[in-house]
Amino acid sequence: MTPFPGSGLAKGLAVTLRTMTKKTVTEQYPDAQPDLPPRTRGVIGLFEENCTVCMLCARECPDWCIYIDSHKETVPAAAPGGRERSRNVLDRFAIDFSLCMYCGICIEVCPFDALFWSPEFEYAETDIHELTHERDKLREWMWTVPAPPALDPGAEEPKEIAAARKTAEKLAATQAAAEAANAAEAARVAEATEAAEVTEAAQTAPEKTAPEPAEPGHVESASPTDPPEGQS
Repeated sequence: MTPFPGSGLAKGLAVTLRTMTKKTVTEQYPDAQPDLPPRTRGVIGLFEENCTVCMLCARECPDWCIYIDSHKETVPAAAPGGRERSRNVLDRFAIDFSLCMYCGICIEVCPFDALFWSPEFEYAETDIHELTHERDKLREWMWTVPAPPALDPGAEEPKEIAAARKTAEKLAATQAAAEAANAAEAARVAEATEAAEVTEAAQTAPEKTAPEPAEPGHVESASPTDPPEGQS
């Protein structure tokens, strides 16, 4: 359906009229904190564990307000005969919020979910140089990031959660198998120890010998305590 001419202007005027008729409410800040939307673009929080120093955020930033320093470390081989590999280790991650225009490009291009929007906004400074916040402060803001909205009941499980769940199940199965193997080995060792003890006891016990048969015509003397024959 083709909109009639002037429909956009009418919609804009309707919004203006609705706003004009609303009662003005003064926010009692800072005594009362404002009721901000859940996904407010306040500051950027850093989840350092997910950062791989790929430099995408720094390269894509239109204001060049992200500063990253890193160095390489050699990781030994995970298995005998394997190859060593090198990885980037983050040394510095800083954002100059005096230059940041809060476009969110760095958050969108991060492939490993290391940057998030935080609703925190109380970080004003008297010196412009103090608006460059290092990774320690960015990490503190990370814990103020609200949880993402819940998925629809019929939605598929996120790939990250499915992969983490499969890894946890595999680890639990491996631990259970290792515990079962350890229990079986302990039982086998106990049985072997018990059998060795029984064998050693049998070897060290004195052998019982049968009494030698009496010689023909030999009569054993009566014991001094035995009464004579015919007396009770």
